[in-house]
Amino acid sequence: MPHSLLQITRRILPTLALSAALGFALTVCAAPKSAPNVVLITLDTLRADHLGCYGYKLIQTPNLDSLAAAGARFADAYTPIPITLPSHSVILTGSYPMRNGMHDFSDNRLSSSLPTLASILHERGYATGAVIGSAVLDSRFGLNRGFDFYYDHFDFSRLDERNLDAMERRGDLVVNEALQWLAAHDRQSFLLWLHLYDAHSPYEPPQPYLAKYKARPYDGEIAFVDAQVGRVVSYLKTKNLYDNTLIIVAGDHGESLGEHGEKTHGFFIYDATLHVPLLFKLPVSNPVKRAVVEENVNTADILPTALQILGVPQPQTVQGRSLLPAIEGKTAAVPQENYAETYLPRIHFNWSELRGIRFRQYQFIDAPKPELYNLQTDPRELKNIYRQQRAIAEQLKKRLANVIAQYTPARGEKTAEKEALDPVLAERLKSLGYVAVSGGSDEVLSDRGLPDPKDRVQVYELVSDALSDSQHDRYTESVKKLLQAEQTEKNSIPINYLLGLNYFRMRQFATAIERFQSVVKLSPKYSLANYYLGLAYAENGDWDDSIATLKKTLELDGTNYSAAFNLGAAHLKKSDVGDAEAAFRQSVQINPNYAKGHEALGEILLYQGKTDEAIASLREALRLNPDSARARQNLVKALRAKGLNSEADQEMRKPGNANAQP
Repeated sequence: MPHSLLQITRRILPTLALSAALGFALTVCAAPKSAPNVVLITLDTLRADHLGCYGYKLIQTPNLDSLAAAGARFADAYTPIPITLPSHSVILTGSYPMRNGMHDFSDNRLSSSLPTLASILHERGYATGAVIGSAVLDSRFGLNRGFDFYYDHFDFSRLDERNLDAMERRGDLVVNEALQWLAAHDRQSFLLWLHLYDAHSPYEPPQPYLAKYKARPYDGEIAFVDAQVGRVVSYLKTKNLYDNTLIIVAGDHGESLGEHGEKTHGFFIYDATLHVPLLFKLPVSNPVKRAVVEENVNTADILPTALQILGVPQPQTVQGRSLLPAIEGKTAAVPQENYAETYLPRIHFNWSELRGIRFRQYQFIDAPKPELYNLQTDPRELKNIYRQQRAIAEQLKKRLANVIAQYTPARGEKTAEKEALDPVLAERLKSLGYVAVSGGSDEVLSDRGLPDPKDRVQVYELVSDALSDSQHDRYTESVKKLLQAEQTEKNSIPINYLLGLNYFRMRQFATAIERFQSVVKLSPKYSLANYYLGLAYAENGDWDDSIATLKKTLELDGTNYSAAFNLGAAHLKKSDVGDAEAAFRQSVQINPNYAKGHEALGEILLYQGKTDEAIASLREALRLNPDSARARQNLVKALRAKGLNSEADQEMRKPGNANAQP
């Protein structure tokens, strides 16, 4: 009887099964080479006011400045949502979060019914490629649809949480992959999307940018990103592709940098996180008549603008407007209303969501304590004039309600698809500073009885700091901060959950069990809390409770192959061999690429004398992970049991198998 399977679960979780890019069954012809190319560059976490072309004097961004000079720069461009995944959903679909359903990164996948820039151009014969700088845009969230090539490829099997590079990719590596793809596809019209994540916290620019911007590392990251943009432009010029290429550069959201008490982004909807750079360098056939566009625009306008420049009809699902008339010098008859939202406080902490609207010089934020700012006289949004200007506030509130109604799909219309957040991806999101826990509701109905985020920002930052401590093995410091936050926020699901994880890692399993029990009492359907409760029971030797809880986890989330694997390990501890085999089979049925599942299944089949099946499972385990000495040793035993001694000898001679016994 193997006794090491539970040890396996303690040190290894499964590799995330990355979903394959969804293409089209329809065969299409290549687009004519005369059709303009498209390069979309999204710059994560980039404030517009930290670029040279937007007037910032403390940085050098010559490549972005040159693109701005060669095309149209939008002085007042805004994202509707300051969170990476939903903000990119807006960019790629031209629809608002109410329509596409992407309010956050938890449990969401972009609906397959929504056309994207990639799917539209793919249908017209474009080669479509994307290279992603962060796993928060992993293909499982659905943004890969329409791309022939979607390079996420993050190593989720590396579970040492100090290896943050397992979750993000430096901009030079993004560009390396992008240029390699481009070299193989630049003979036909192409769409290339590059996502540069470097300006995201923590700010750790490479040299020489670290030395040059030592006092302002955020700026150092931006300067490094600028250099990577320059590499792309240089390639296009060298290959004589530049003139016939539409280049779009857009920030997905900004960064608070401490304004309003927020260190990063996602919690509030002030200009610090909503105002983004937006540049269009048009093909030479489309002359730019207005180098700087002053009117308010937003990132939902990017897709319809690109389609009009390319002469491609836009789908009915598009809610943005084309900016080509503005680039051509025409002025909109009616000023644009810009919608904004954040559901992060609601979904993760059960505090109120924030929704707002910008119109003319005013910004209105609908919150339990409403806010109104005159952006002409108060551009930093420091003086709330809601009480003094109630009439204006009420008008804007009505406008906000009309915008929400206008862009919300009819009841029953499909928006985002639910996608369970498996343990490995949740851990990786937390390594980026995302509180990937569900503390509230994903309903989009307002509840003014919930706390105002303005009154909870200190708690939020405490939890964020505690999360960072935990990711760097500072569990004691993390617990201290979470307990401090708990003094304000009693019965908090995320605080209890994160405390449970810390105690689990500190091997204080009884205390971890208490915290996870509190979570599932408050939120019985919280699958990840049930999962970790099951693991904590197992570590504490409570096998019956572990089995019951892991079974419940699988009822709540049938995609959690790690729960199935650990269920098998718990059954083994009780010598329930048949149940263990069934659980291991379930783990590889859920994720056929799960090497440890195949290895455990092969080992238990070998123990039961099911030699042929054992050989097949162990061979699959080694195909997926050729470095597994344990799987190879068991395969040797199985082959010898079948009398296949020559094959066993061949396996014995393979590297890493010196300890295998005949």
